[in-house]
Amino acid sequence: MASPVTTIQNVGAYVGQTVQIHGWLYNKRSSGKIQFLQVRDGTGLIQCVAVKSEVGEEIFERCNSLTQESSLTVEGVVREDARAQSGYEITLVAVEALGTSQDYPITLKEHGVDFLLDHRHLWIRTPRQRAILKVRAEVMRAVSDYLDSHDFTRVDPPVLTPSSCEGTTELFETQYFDESAYLTQSGQMYAEAAAMALGRVYSFGPVFRAEKSKTRRHLIEFWMVEPEMAFAEHEDNMQVQEALVTHIVQHVLTHCEDELKALDRDVAKLANVKAPFPRITYDAAIEWLKSHGHEIEWGEDFGAPHESALAEEYDRPLIIERYPTSVKAFYMQPDPNRPEVVLCDDMIAPEGYGEIIGGSERIHDYELLAERFETHNLPTDTYAWYLDLRKYGSVPHAGFGLGLERTIAWICGLEHVREAIPFPRLLYRLYP
Repeated sequence: MASPVTTIQNVGAYVGQTVQIHGWLYNKRSSGKIQFLQVRDGTGLIQCVAVKSEVGEEIFERCNSLTQESSLTVEGVVREDARAQSGYEITLVAVEALGTSQDYPITLKEHGVDFLLDHRHLWIRTPRQRAILKVRAEVMRAVSDYLDSHDFTRVDPPVLTPSSCEGTTELFETQYFDESAYLTQSGQMYAEAAAMALGRVYSFGPVFRAEKSKTRRHLIEFWMVEPEMAFAEHEDNMQVQEALVTHIVQHVLTHCEDELKALDRDVAKLANVKAPFPRITYDAAIEWLKSHGHEIEWGEDFGAPHESALAEEYDRPLIIERYPTSVKAFYMQPDPNRPEVVLCDDMIAPEGYGEIIGGSERIHDYELLAERFETHNLPTDTYAWYLDLRKYGSVPHAGFGLGLERTIAWICGLEHVREAIPFPRLLYRLYP
């Protein structure tokens, strides 16, 4: 084989020419003296046609002996084919088997979720899972592109911390030499410190929540992007959120057309996602829910049914702002005109996907934050550095966290966030 090597996504540049592709056998079928090999290489899927009278007995039999997910190199002439998913087909002239695959467990039929999760290391090879992971990569690219081009500097907070960020969720504890440490719930506090050095920053990495939750919206380990901005207030914060989410969705629509098609995603619903987004206050949300038969009172936090019902009224994400102080984190800035509520917001994705962003203006007054520490019985020894930020040149500042997997699940139209990450960590699953 001496033909040029290319990938499936680039075969269009070689119409009428002979090329090589390295990949794996996804599926095959035969029709007498013709065999059809579906080959994947990570960039796409293409049909390769072997005609016995053209390739000869040896190569035809080699095609016949190939098993699902065997690795191979195919060589053939690229031809346009409007009926093909890729728009092209390859007429084979040679096939070389590289690595055999015996009794591949994931056959081309329906399998149960537990079985597929047990074989997640193989499940990700299927076209649907590949499409999701490609969308994930583009979402991550879009996040970084937007923030990097808007004067944000990426900073990397520690994964091991001496304390909880919000003091509400159970933590994963580990031994750190002669003291206890915890897997981080959020990089926010460290990002706040970095914002006082760099102005506008963001962290982007895995966080951990030891919540015993089995809902379709929750993972034990997930990724968050957490921007923090010095000299920014509540309104500034919401505008950045709108702009970032708009950029992410429009970027995916532009760069993942084939992947969204493979997922049968209704892209018309995503095309509507452009700023500005609708906004309502917590007060208005409570009144709307009560008027539509939901049993909820002022001062209670929203559950998944409440968020879904509210979001169904809109064709793009909904921002709900100014929640009661009692249901939000200790570091959120109270509304100067209504101290019983804080200058915060949650962004709720449409189509029942729930909260994808939570953010707020942060308390910048030392005395008020120290008072909150006392009210919430927080350990001042482990939080002394966080209080220091209010002692040495404090300024109004704000930030938010965007959950990557929930955002991906919404964009892809997934039923469960477990498919939005390569290897999900769930309540009863740490394998593979």
